[in-house]
Amino acid sequence: MKVLVLNCGSSSVKYQLIDTDERKALAVGDVSRIGMTEAVLSHRRHDGDEVKLTGEILDHQVAIEYVLSILLSKNHGVLRDRGEIDAVGHRVVHGGERFTGSVLITPEVLEMIRECVELAPLHNPHNLRGINACLRLLPGTPQVAVFDTAFHSQMPAHAYIYGIPYVLYKRYGIRRYGFHGTSHLYVSRRAAELLGRPVKSLKMVTCHLGNGCSMAAVKEGVSVDTSMGFTPLEGLLMGTRCGDLDPAVILHIMGREEIGLSEANTLLNKHSGLLGISGVSSDMRDVETEAEAGNYRAQLALDVFCYRVRKYIGAYAAAMGGLDAIVFTAGIGENSPIVRRKSCEGLEFLGVRLDEGKNRVMVRRREGIISAPDSRVAVLVIPTNEELVIALDTAEIVSKAGVQREVVAPIGE
Repeated sequence: MKVLVLNCGSSSVKYQLIDTDERKALAVGDVSRIGMTEAVLSHRRHDGDEVKLTGEILDHQVAIEYVLSILLSKNHGVLRDRGEIDAVGHRVVHGGERFTGSVLITPEVLEMIRECVELAPLHNPHNLRGINACLRLLPGTPQVAVFDTAFHSQMPAHAYIYGIPYVLYKRYGIRRYGFHGTSHLYVSRRAAELLGRPVKSLKMVTCHLGNGCSMAAVKEGVSVDTSMGFTPLEGLLMGTRCGDLDPAVILHIMGREEIGLSEANTLLNKHSGLLGISGVSSDMRDVETEAEAGNYRAQLALDVFCYRVRKYIGAYAAAMGGLDAIVFTAGIGENSPIVRRKSCEGLEFLGVRLDEGKNRVMVRRREGIISAPDSRVAVLVIPTNEELVIALDTAEIVSKAGVQREVVAPIGE
């Protein structure tokens, strides 16, 4: 089955066309700067052919029209006509408590996704725009929503309930949801394959470390706790997000600086994290370079980042009653030997021992075990593949349901 996987952001559309039978991406790319001058489409075919196009791309529907055109292009495409797209899989950030797994998009599902907008106002509206665009451009093609929150939906109540009046949870759904679920799902399953053990026999901590960062405690294949919460702001230090913070701090800052809710939200999400501490960059590569050159604040940012990762590993080992494996993934997790080493330092009491030689060379989309042969806990690096998870979920749902091509009308966004 050929599945078009879409991830729609506020000003971008990332896409892959995946052959699920061969588990192979036929084409990958993205459209950036949507709604701005000189928007750019970057496209790469499986055989290495690459092209970049610029143009006036005013909204997500125009962006997806560009994507379909390049997929059908005689010079750079991989399709003869739109009918070869068997299904579309959409990344949707927040499914609330309504969605505990991927679902076929129907009018009822569309309405429920719209109702989840208040839980993720920065993400779900753009996901919804991508869905509506595909309903118009590919009428009758089955579409599936795959939720970032779904993998964490089996967390026990004691892991997701906050210490606020319970009525606020019942009234507004304020609880821990967790994100990056497709990534944590993929790398936990792949780690079990690499270790040659059933996933149900393992207690793992998966570390998705990129510009956005989250960790999950995966026990017997189920996420039983995760670091992100009601929003993607909680948990680890991130590129520009603060992570864990005493709630009184922001109240204090708002009073002293005389700023409102919008400014406070921007401060916590856009000007904090690695950028806020280091004053250098939100990019860990820049932070590491400056730290090596003797920049105190850059070194401090690196230390805080790794300390929080290490602290969560210890906490999740306690939560699961043991630890068999630690998995690093995403941009920082896959490519920073320094972060992996510093995050594992001090965990020898748990039986964690790195092979520093293997750790140093494990970069640029390589996967494997980087722990020493006598380490009681396996430490792995696994490049994540969220798009493949979305494609496989989409293919499975469409195949099982025996879905016929049926037109679903878009709804208001």
